[in-house]
Amino acid sequence: MAIRVMLVDDQVLLRTGFRMVLAAQPDMEVVAEAGDGAEAIEVLRATAVDVVLMDVRMPRLDGVEATRRICAQADPPKVLILTTFDLDEYAFSGLKAGASGFMLKDVPPAELLSAIRSVHSGDAVVAPSTTRRLLDRFSPMLPSSGKEPQHKHIGKLTGREREVMMLVAQGLSNGEIAARLVLSEATVKTHVGRILTKLALRDRVQVVVLAYETGLVRAGGQAG
Repeated sequence: MAIRVMLVDDQVLLRTGFRMVLAAQPDMEVVAEAGDGAEAIEVLRATAVDVVLMDVRMPRLDGVEATRRICAQADPPKVLILTTFDLDEYAFSGLKAGASGFMLKDVPPAELLSAIRSVHSGDAVVAPSTTRRLLDRFSPMLPSSGKEPQHKHIGKLTGREREVMMLVAQGLSNGEIAARLVLSEATVKTHVGRILTKLALRDRVQVVVLAYETGLVRAGGQAG
């Protein structure tokens, strides 16, 4: 079944360009378009979508707030934020709002297509190292007192899961975590999946955000 994609951008020419790229893929289909966040939310009420390509700066309702509202719905589509503005503020806000990725609009077509497939499969398309850089830059906005993390489900994690979570938050890949803890990569993937389930998180990006917000990991990638 083709990945059902929705294009949200106030520039018609850009939507047309993206539609042409996606239409050439046998595993993708553009099923809806919208010119702003408010229209996107309205269209989604009547259209089944797997992945939303979301612009940031739009009239009426911007992409960050639209993403927040979409991701708050039951069984929402995945959101991949695309913007012409290479500003960390947008990436941070978008990820906080629930987006599964953040990319620039001038990304090569092959990378965009790969990102859509990755997001659809449940992965995040923002590299952990990029996420760590964003959070380090915005560390003054996040708690770093070193107190015991406050989150209603953190206590449900086993010692090993908490250890894996801290390494994810420090930007390590599954392979790197496996090497660090002397585990198989499959075992690490299982631990990450359990962390997502127990903490009700969508992907690795949200694991990183939560780890910093709760103080489990402090600015600079150090364990709390």
